[in-house]
Amino acid sequence: MNTQAQETPDSSTSAVLDSAHLGDIRGAFGTIKQHDTGKRSSWMARFKTFLAIIGPGLIVMVGDNDAGAFSTYTQAGQNYGTTLLWTLMLLIPVLYVNQEMVLRLGVVSGVGHARLILERFGRFWGAFSVIDLFLVNALTIVTEFIGISLGLSFLGVPKIPGVIVSALLIMAAVSTGNFRRFERFAMVLVFASLLLVPVFIMVHPPLSRVAHDFLVPTYPHGAKLSDIMLLVIGIVGTTVAPWQLFFQQSYVIDKRITTRFIKYERWDLVLGIVLVIIGAVAMMSFAAHTFADKPEFGNFVDAGAVASGIAKYYGQLPAELFAIALIDACIIGAAAVSLSTAYALGDVLSMNHSLHRKPKDAIGFYAVYFTLIVIAAALVLIPGTPLGLLTNAVQTLAGVLLPSASVFLLLLCNDKEVLGPWVNGRKLNLFTAAIVAILVMLSVVLTAAVIFPDISGEAIIGILVGGTVLGLLATAIVKIIKSRQLKQLTIVPEKTIYSADITTWRMPALDQLKPMNLTIDTLVWMGVLRGYLIIAMCMVGYKVVRMALG
Repeated sequence: MNTQAQETPDSSTSAVLDSAHLGDIRGAFGTIKQHDTGKRSSWMARFKTFLAIIGPGLIVMVGDNDAGAFSTYTQAGQNYGTTLLWTLMLLIPVLYVNQEMVLRLGVVSGVGHARLILERFGRFWGAFSVIDLFLVNALTIVTEFIGISLGLSFLGVPKIPGVIVSALLIMAAVSTGNFRRFERFAMVLVFASLLLVPVFIMVHPPLSRVAHDFLVPTYPHGAKLSDIMLLVIGIVGTTVAPWQLFFQQSYVIDKRITTRFIKYERWDLVLGIVLVIIGAVAMMSFAAHTFADKPEFGNFVDAGAVASGIAKYYGQLPAELFAIALIDACIIGAAAVSLSTAYALGDVLSMNHSLHRKPKDAIGFYAVYFTLIVIAAALVLIPGTPLGLLTNAVQTLAGVLLPSASVFLLLLCNDKEVLGPWVNGRKLNLFTAAIVAILVMLSVVLTAAVIFPDISGEAIIGILVGGTVLGLLATAIVKIIKSRQLKQLTIVPEKTIYSADITTWRMPALDQLKPMNLTIDTLVWMGVLRGYLIIAMCMVGYKVVRMALG
């Protein structure tokens, strides 16, 4: 057996691409010096450290309860009551596993998600990851401004000045060159998202029913399977979005969090998941109770109509709080989604890309951010813009592209050159692989439903069953081929010994990494994924064009 000793990379070989990503951690609620290696022995010291670290997990999770989430969760409640609450419970481990892997990639590698894909999988996948992220994120930001306009309209604020002021606020928040200032702004929005709790209390849906439907899967009585499946896919796509992966990995890097403080960042993520689930459960529950046994039940229109319904049946105050929470969510969502795009392009193009820098020191980074916000706000204000079509395109493209993001996340988290002793364990790989398989099948169902709007429940079941069978067969064939080839080779397993404490291990510079050794089964599945994405994107694009042309 070959044994290879590997030292911890020193600062001179760091992979960090922007020097602004090195230095003191300056969080919203505290500072940690760059070379602070002191032991946190008391609970107060640990609490102060947590306060300094807290932020990335909260922002990415609460930012996910954006315009699309408000629409999807309230639609589920208004049309089907609380019968789909259990989907949120099932998504909790998925959220944690996905986001924990990207935060681990961020703190260990110091390099953003898009750049790692480019370096480890080649130009095609690197370009694809950035282009699809840019496209989906640009459309997502448009939906955020749609949500802002709906909330402002309910509150009686004129649309044009309201949207312009919101856009200026979102741009001003990031352009101070002060990371702490932005994070404090974001944390105000995070805690303002809790306005959904008093709405829940004032509408007071029955807690016993909410708890039961959250813990026990139920099926809406008399509902079409195809409609339920598409809504469930919408809930999954809203709760687990590709931009989250790119944002959190880059944001923990920009905040200068390293492996020494990874356990605190994990707790930050847990807190963020708690808040996002509270918000989602609240929305689905009070929407269900508001419209139960009312003429509007089963006839969802949009979040603005939900606010009007709350005002009609429970008074103006909870409706106004709901509208304010909607605007709040859209602002933090627009900021986070735009940042994820700007970070990704900065990584891939080797531009300065840090909130620690003023706009004059990171022109390309801020130009991308500002351009996305300006275009999205303008599209919402231009009369005749097909906003409904854009919203549908966002949900569809996000569903189509999510499996590819999850696949690369899983592969990167098993790349020892990148993560060293921080690679995934076997159990985590099995769980994540199962998640990826489910996401792929849901993505296929969503693509088929877009192309064939009248798809039946039987056809959906056929896709799920057929996909499962084909997946198992393909896996078996690849394993057989691989085992036959291995029999012809004599391989001496190599064991790497990490001589330093793993809490100080970080990925060396990108040019020092050995090429990625992709196995046969990985290459086969990547080929299949590439083919599926090309076909699905072409079909969805064709459908969108046809809808646009009428």
